[in-house]
Order: sequence, then structure tokens, then C-alpha cells
Amino acid sequence: MSTHPNVQLVAEALEAAGATGVIRILDEAVPTAAAAAAELGCEVGAIANSLIFDGDGEPVLILTSGAHRVDTAKIAAELGVTKLRRATPEFVKEHTGQSIGGVAPVGHPAPVRTLVDTALDEYSEVWAAAGIPHSVFPTTYTELLNLTNGTPVTVN
Repeated sequence: MSTHPNVQLVAEALEAAGATGVIRILDEAVPTAAAAAAELGCEVGAIANSLIFDGDGEPVLILTSGAHRVDTAKIAAELGVTKLRRATPEFVKEHTGQSIGGVAPVGHPAPVRTLVDTALDEYSEVWAAAGIPHSVFPTTYTELLNLTNGTPVTVN
């Protein structure tokens, strides 16, 4: 699985950005924050969920703490979009090249507007998906902001 094209794209993006974390391939898929936290032995809040939303037809990636839910009305108002809704699996795949449950913060065909939950700053180490549901990598809040050119936001 470490040779999966999505994992390779994420690894290349991490290396190009000078990221310090190494991608870890897990025996079991961890498509949810709870599953990832249980497998990694960390708090669910330390999992950086990569959630793709459709903001008036444009993709928006929100990296949110696994302990939080996104207030879509609040975020839509902050972004200046009419409506922000969870994207369909097809929309996610089109804009990230990855499937729901394994979407990474990087490794997409083109840059995606990204918001990063400020709650992730509470953790010295956070974990993010690396392109497939069996892969993750350790990072930090600051590194996520740098990797994604993300904007800090309170999601709820």
C-alpha cells in the first residue's frame, strides 16, 4: 500500500515542503477520527479530519479536530459563500484525487482552499490521512498551516 499512487503523491508533497513526519501504513483502515485515534493511541481531538465541502461549486478543505463538528453556516458566512455543504464522494475525488476516508491535506491535483481548525494547536502532534484510509502521518498545527497555505479558523 505504500506504493499506492495517492500515498506516493502525498509523500512527494510532504518531502517537497520539508515536512518532518513519515507516512505510516496501518494494518486496518481508519476512515474516521475515532478509528484513527484508537489505532494510534491518541486523543480523537489530535486527529486532523480532512473534510471537503462544496462552497458554491468550489472545493473547500477544512482540516478540523476530530473532536469538532463544522458549523457550516458560520464558515459559509466567513468565506462569503451562499452555502457550504458536505461534498459528494464524486466531488471529493474530482478535486483531491482521493476518496472519502483517506483524504490528505496535500497531494491533490491542484491547490484547494484550506481552513485549519485552531483547536489542533492544542496538540503537540496531530495525525492526518495520507491519501488512503490505511495511511496517516504525524504533523503539527503550524506545519499543517504551512503545508496547505491554510487559514486558521474556529470551526464551531
